[in-house]
Amino acid sequence: MTKSTPKDVFSYLLMFVTLYIGVISITALLFQYINTSFPDLIYYSFTNAYDIMRRSVASLIVVWPVFLALSIMLSKETAKEPEKRDLKIRKWLIYLTLFVSALTLIIDLITLLYNFLGGELTDRFVLKVLVILIVAGAVFGYYLWDARRDADTKTRVPKNMAWGTSIVLLAVIIAGFFIMGTPGEQRARRFDEDRISDLQTLQYQIIEHWITKDTLPENLDILKNDITGFTVPLDPQTQNAYEYTPTGNLSFELCAMFNTDQNNTDKNRMMETSVWYPNIESENWKHGMGRNCFSRTIDPDVYKDRKPTSIPGTIK
Repeated sequence: MTKSTPKDVFSYLLMFVTLYIGVISITALLFQYINTSFPDLIYYSFTNAYDIMRRSVASLIVVWPVFLALSIMLSKETAKEPEKRDLKIRKWLIYLTLFVSALTLIIDLITLLYNFLGGELTDRFVLKVLVILIVAGAVFGYYLWDARRDADTKTRVPKNMAWGTSIVLLAVIIAGFFIMGTPGEQRARRFDEDRISDLQTLQYQIIEHWITKDTLPENLDILKNDITGFTVPLDPQTQNAYEYTPTGNLSFELCAMFNTDQNNTDKNRMMETSVWYPNIESENWKHGMGRNCFSRTIDPDVYKDRKPTSIPGTIK
């Protein structure tokens, strides 16, 4: 039996590791597509759906070409030296892959049957089961065939499998950009998320100022506090100051410029229900594209228990 060289160990280990990363990434990516297409309001585990999509897409773009390149290289080597098909490292990794994929299929079918008997068979669950069945089944079927095939018989199955899988992966990756948007759209959306976070912080600081001073600040610079270290945030993209206007003894307005429109689109409703963690204040911060203002009125009864009994810094 041909002995494995350090190059063989490196090549086969790297090829199968990239295969595992690719399988995990495509499964995670398809799961998030299902989550965003069939949002379930009972579950709130989709806060990082876009992060998972981006990570999965990035992984596939990097590892799949590496896997294909190694597969082609090793196929050429085994074609020249058929005895290399009997390398221990190759056989161990193939049968380990068969074991993992077979175990995944068994667990997947058990889970499907368990949920069916419990009456919890939903569209999103069935689709996820199908994803696992297809992905794990394809891996299991191909490597079972590869382990059994005659090395002397020429076949186009590996080449056809590589082309077919690459086309499917390319289609899935492209679909991701339609769901989560282009990198430019993602950047614009994240700037808007930072703006909302800044405005929420400013609203909190304005209310705190009113609680302690019994009056609204004349401008945002007054909120700066060297002791607590609070500095007034600026627009993360333009570095311009946010607009603040007192409109009464208990009311004020905060304004900012936004890149995206969050109002009344199917895509944004989907994201609110299936991607971002439900925020009790989200309805108060919906915005369109361009300049948006948010009017706020303080209810004294809500904060009456927090009002100081004397002016801070004075002796009772």
